[in-house]
Amino acid sequence: MARWVPAVLVLGGVAFDLAAPPGYTASPFFAAAPLVAAALLRLRQTIVTAVVAVLATCLLAELHGVRDPTQAATEIITVATVTALAVVINRVVRRSYHRLASARGVAEAAQRAVLPAPPARLAGLEVAARYVPAEKYAAIGGDLYAVQDTPHGVRLTVGDVRGKGLGAVEVVAILLGCFREAAEQETTLEALVGRLERALRREGARRTDLEVFEGFTTVVVAEIPRGDSTLRLINRGHPAPLLLEGDGAVRALEPEAPALPVGMVELAGWPDRVMELAFAEGETLLLFTDGVTEARDRHGAFYDPEERLRGRRFAGPQELLDALVADVERHTGGGTPDDMALLAVRRTPARGNGRDNDGRNDRGTDRG
Repeated sequence: MARWVPAVLVLGGVAFDLAAPPGYTASPFFAAAPLVAAALLRLRQTIVTAVVAVLATCLLAELHGVRDPTQAATEIITVATVTALAVVINRVVRRSYHRLASARGVAEAAQRAVLPAPPARLAGLEVAARYVPAEKYAAIGGDLYAVQDTPHGVRLTVGDVRGKGLGAVEVVAILLGCFREAAEQETTLEALVGRLERALRREGARRTDLEVFEGFTTVVVAEIPRGDSTLRLINRGHPAPLLLEGDGAVRALEPEAPALPVGMVELAGWPDRVMELAFAEGETLLLFTDGVTEARDRHGAFYDPEERLRGRRFAGPQELLDALVADVERHTGGGTPDDMALLAVRRTPARGNGRDNDGRNDRGTDRG
């Protein structure tokens, strides 16, 4: 509808000029039309609007008779000058638009490279992941997720890097690269988290800027062994994951003892403690970053995913994430104050030999 505003302004100017008493001018309508067109329409449409506005000004002056040639000439020159500026503005706006589109394309490509979408089914699990940036046109930031099928079972992680901008994105890339390698090689979750710790420490020593050197990452690392209804977790200072049961019950998987985020081992070091619990068929594990729990409504109340999801049932992980993102946006009135990384995994009934519906082995080359 906004694209019709220039035409409405021209028609409104003609109607005003014909209905108004002598001495009143419709030139503001005709001057505004090409300016609005410059921001909303393409160059050709902007030029057409500008020509129509100038012609309408000239024809109406001729229709009424030129009682004051100076005033009539001033109105025509004013409209003509504004239309010329509108054409220039249109070129600047369109050039900026193309640059923004190019930047968004690069950001989306970077997101797909750093945070590829995991397969929908993996080793008897249904998987869904989502990254929701706080900035509308920023496709990636300091939150991360990864899912990988390994000889030790499906291993997954969700984390939140301290800081913003390109420095945080670089740390995300380093941690994800380390996770994907260590998930295949390390036999225990404790050793895997230790690899992440050393990778972040090396990054801090390599970089000279203070923020990266003092950086840390909150992270949850989980393991779901093949053919075993067990879930193992290590939580390093991250919001507690939620376990959604088939009957609508929701349980927060709070760690038995608090632990510092990855990258802060020098402040206090103690062995990582693995939390082990049953993960039955039909249950869904939901991991998320603090962009969810720190979302506030207009009264300042924080969003509570455990409370908001209790009693609800979802067809699958993808539907769960769709509903969660929509509910957070309703809670905040639109948008989020911080990035959100979401990962949902549901255990499905065994289909035999770890193969999916079309007979291909789940441990193929498609890995998150």
